[in-house]
Order: sequence, then C-alpha cells, then structure tokens
Amino acid sequence: MRQIVKIASVISVALWITACGQKANENQGAGAPRSVEVSVMEVVSGPQSILVELPGRSKAYLEAEVRPQVSGIITERGFVEGGNVEQGQSLYQIDPSTYQAAVISAEADLARASASLASTKSKAVRFQELVKINAISQQDFDEADALYKEALASVTVAKAAIHTAKINLEYTQVQAPISGHIGVSNVTAGALVTANQTQILTKIQQLDPINVDIAQSSAQLLRLKAKLKQGQLKATNNAGVSLILEDGSTYAQEGLLQFSEVSVDENTGSVILRAEFPNPDGILMPGMYVRALLNTGTDSEAILVPQKAITRNPKGQAIAMLVNAQNKVESRVVTTAEVIDNQWRITKGLAVGDKLVVEGLQKIRAGSTVTTVPVSANNSPSKK
Repeated sequence: MRQIVKIASVISVALWITACGQKANENQGAGAPRSVEVSVMEVVSGPQSILVELPGRSKAYLEAEVRPQVSGIITERGFVEGGNVEQGQSLYQIDPSTYQAAVISAEADLARASASLASTKSKAVRFQELVKINAISQQDFDEADALYKEALASVTVAKAAIHTAKINLEYTQVQAPISGHIGVSNVTAGALVTANQTQILTKIQQLDPINVDIAQSSAQLLRLKAKLKQGQLKATNNAGVSLILEDGSTYAQEGLLQFSEVSVDENTGSVILRAEFPNPDGILMPGMYVRALLNTGTDSEAILVPQKAITRNPKGQAIAMLVNAQNKVESRVVTTAEVIDNQWRITKGLAVGDKLVVEGLQKIRAGSTVTTVPVSANNSPSKK
C-alpha cells in the first residue's frame, strides 16, 4: 500500500513540473513581439522634369469675318459651305452695274477736266509773255494763272475719282482675305447687303496650325518663379507642350509655347499662355477644351515615391512609414508636390537612403517590429 502511494506521489510531481514548464514557455512566447513582413523601397533622388497640367481652349490661328464693303444685290455665291478656300478666291458677287457706270462717269469728268486744263494752260502761257511787255495788266495774268492751276487740280480730283470708282467696282467681287476653312453662309443670291454691315456674310478660319490658349493662375506663376529664384528648380529651355484631349487621349502632335500675357485677368486671376500646334488632320477645332502639359523646370534631386506609399492622417497631412536600423517602424510627416507617373514628388520629409514601406501598411503601426523585403519591379515583394 505504501508502495502505491509513493508511486502516485512521484507521478503527480512530474505532471506538475511539466505543466509549469509549458506555462513558462507560453508566457515567454506571449511576451516576445512578433515580426511582420513588409515590402520596402530605398529612397533615391535624380533629375526630373516638372510638368504642370493646365486647362486650355483651342483657337483658330487666323480668323476673318467677311463683310461687304459696297452695297448691292448678291448675284452669286462662289464657294461650298464647310469647305476650304484660298486667299483671293471669289466668295460673293455683288451686282456691279452701278459701279461700272460710276467708273465711266469718272473717266468722263477726267476728260472734261483735261480739256479745260489744256485751254487754261495755253492762255496762262500767252499771258505770261504779254505781261512782260505790259501788253496786259498783272491782274489779267493772275486770273489766267489761277484758272490754269484750278484746272490742274480738277484733273487730279478726276483721277482720284476714277481710282475710287474702280476700287468700289473691285469690291463688288467679295474675295477671301485669308486661306482656310469657311463656315456657313448667312446670305444667298438675291439678298441685299450694305457696306460695312454688322452681320457677317461668312467666317474663314485657318486651323493648321492652330493656337491653344492656356490659363495659369497668377498664384501658381508666383510660386514657380519663387522656386526658380531659390534654386529648388532649374529653368528649362524646352518650350514643348503636350495636349490631353477631352476623351482622355493624348494629342499626337507636340506644340511650342509662343508667348505669355504680361497682365492678369481681373475676373479669373489667371495669365494666358499661348501655344501653337500643327493640326494637319483637323482634330483640333476652335473652342475645344483641352488640358496642356508644360515643362516648368527641372528638379535636379527629385524624390519620387509610389502614391500608395503615402497615406493621410486625420489632419490631412501626408504620412510616410519608414523602417529604421532596428527594424522598427517610424511615422513621418512629408510634403508632397505634384503627381508624376502615379508617383508623388516629395519636397520635404524624406532623405536619400530611407527605407519606405510600400506594401503592408495596413498590418503595421509606429513602433512595430518588421521584417523587410525589397519591392520588385512590378511592385510585388521579391522572394528571399
């Protein structure tokens, strides 16, 4: 009986020791922090062109509103609406009858004035010789000389009248002042038009090349100039401009920046920049809304990080999660600029060599211990 009791006591002590050991191991495991695997990238810097996206509208390179310069009845139209016309092409013909008659009348006036000039000239020449020998009075000579000069002026006036009449006759044929695309006609044959009327006959627009007026806020312009002055950006000689069309596609042709307005629009607070684009296929039409990409300068030490690596705190501040030398996570407030190819340009808060957490942000917080793996080219963790 004593033997049985002794054996039971030994088994109980052994079980108690085993349980204590397991509990100690569990407590030790619970106290040790677990490491989380995250994908990180090393922050690097390099030269980067800074592109700014601005709104704009296309505008015809040349535009001419066609109006009559003489009055009369339209007898014919010489173009197809919506087609192309060449400079000097006849667009409308106004009835020239009265203007032809005006030319004939002016020529007759010139003939009469020329005849009078010949008569008064010969008389003035004769009187000039007679007055020298006192055969006539000085008054008679002065009157003859005045008549001659008056006839001479009449000839000049008659010549001017002929010139004016011929100009008006030429204006009866309304010609295209520029080459380009012609719009709808507002009059038809048989319509009465008057000189310099307010209603246009039609409009011609030259669309190749075409202009794009781009609006840049004066505040944005001031910030850009300040960055250039402080050396944060370097000025670029590239005046190229790219366009994004209304459907989101990129326009195939690159334009050149031509000039910038020297005054700010009081209503919009913006400055107008004008760029010129080739438009051989007529894709760009006047009044079309576009977005222009301009190269405003170069950041020689730009830091670019994936957009998904930057989060926001309740205050709206941009936050980056970094891994320090002890594999601990640190939270840092950074300053972001523009987005370039789905990447934020960081102007403040990150330094070259920092390890930035790109993937696994939802599994960590500041102070967490992590295991890092580099981000592969396709933004997925590479295998160890």
